[in-house]
Amino acid sequence: MTLDKARELIQVQVNFGGGYNRNAVRLILAEIANEHGQGAVDRLIREFALSEKFGLSEGTDFSGVGR
Repeated sequence: MTLDKARELIQVQVNFGGGYNRNAVRLILAEIANEHGQGAVDRLIREFALSEKFGLSEGTDFSGVGR
């Protein structure tokens, strides 16, 4: 998944803002971690303020999500 596609998908989930959307964001971040590394995940968390919106913290390993 490209980072631009991830941004697009995360924005949709943030706009809805529910518990299922939090899980969807975690799945997206897991894929980004596998393809682009933890730095890209942390940038997305900051960019979309995911700490405040979904309680997702920088440095969290999402690689095991959805497995």
